[in-house]
Amino acid sequence: MATNLNTIVLLSIVMLHLGLTAQMHPIHMESPAPQPHPPQSQPQPPHHNSSQYGTTEGSLQPQECGPRCGDRCSNTQYKKPCLFFCNKCCAKCLCVPPGTYGNKQVCPCYNNWKTQLGGPKCP
Repeated sequence: MATNLNTIVLLSIVMLHLGLTAQMHPIHMESPAPQPHPPQSQPQPPHHNSSQYGTTEGSLQPQECGPRCGDRCSNTQYKKPCLFFCNKCCAKCLCVPPGTYGNKQVCPCYNNWKTQLGGPKCP
């Protein structure tokens, strides 16, 4: 009976560790090469000189997340986790609030994404 209990506890610890490791080290897969599309009359993203560019939901291109998150996380002493979660949030929301703290109201997706415990997911 004791060995069964030990086995269950050991398996639980291993499963918990694997789950946490998967969250901290996501698997990156290559995406297919982009295919050319015929010109369409779609609204264009705002120009870079617009005061709201990058701060409204969906206004950034994915490759712009790195520099925006670098600015957002520039004043924290926890740079690695800040950059990790900021880039994750930016990839989903395609926006990063302006400044190094607060201002999340300009990007509802970034503001409303919560952890399992109900805390903010995005820095």
